[in-house]
Amino acid sequence: MQISRRRALILFIVVILSWGLNWPVVKQLVTVMPPLWAAALRCVIAAVAVFIIQCATASFVIPKRQDIYIVLVVGVINMAVGAILMALGLQFIPAGRSAVLGYTTPLWVAPGAWFFLHEKQPRRRILGIIIGILGVIVLCNPLSINFADGNILFGHVMLLLNALTWAVAILCIRAHVWMSTPFQLLFWQALLAAILLTVLALGMEGLPLFTPTLSTFLLLLYCGIPATALAYWAMTVINASLPATITSLGVLAAPVVGIISSSFALGESPDLPLIIATTMIIGGIAIGVIPEKAKKT
Repeated sequence: MQISRRRALILFIVVILSWGLNWPVVKQLVTVMPPLWAAALRCVIAAVAVFIIQCATASFVIPKRQDIYIVLVVGVINMAVGAILMALGLQFIPAGRSAVLGYTTPLWVAPGAWFFLHEKQPRRRILGIIIGILGVIVLCNPLSINFADGNILFGHVMLLLNALTWAVAILCIRAHVWMSTPFQLLFWQALLAAILLTVLALGMEGLPLFTPTLSTFLLLLYCGIPATALAYWAMTVINASLPATITSLGVLAAPVVGIISSSFALGESPDLPLIIATTMIIGGIAIGVIPEKAKKT
């Protein structure tokens, strides 16, 4: 499905805002309910919303045998494990810092693509990776963070692993030969993640013990619908309507939105290491994704 460039850009802005705002939303969510249940209920809502969208757009399919592998990879590694890592990390790390760590994924995709998929990496991309990794070091340097606090160290590790799960999923997606479209398989991936997370939450956290307030319900709805179901659907449309360079660069605005929204919503104040690290990470990723011709113009 393709739409006009103008509509695609507007839709892309909505997605960037949705993903950026999702970090302070999840941060608030894990303060009022157990992290595994937060991840599980998010995926349940997302699965229901995607199913409704697919039925309305006649895009619901039963996965073909060749696509079951990618359903398992994305559903388990990306959606289930990734959601757990994000929720666990946000328990201890400010939402703005978490957003930056979560969007380091492209730094890990490039070396993975070189090692596993034998993709050649141009010098500018290697330079970008080096700058980005230096940014991560600045962000996680022990001079500005008290790593003697086990919770803080744990939170940073969880969020970096969250970015790594996205990288693993992206590499598998690149290598996969698709029988159905990514959006057509999204319901099954979300359903699988929802089932796994619910079983895990019941086993480790018991029945969900939290006060079912209106604000909690709205936070869950936001995570499941705008930030997951609608965003995934929108990105399939955007990727079909806009050049890959625009989408690759545009996504980099999401952590900036995360920092700004966390500042307003949660009162977080970005410190100098966070500002420097964010600039280096986003700049490094941008260097890696801008085509050579675009850089010369």
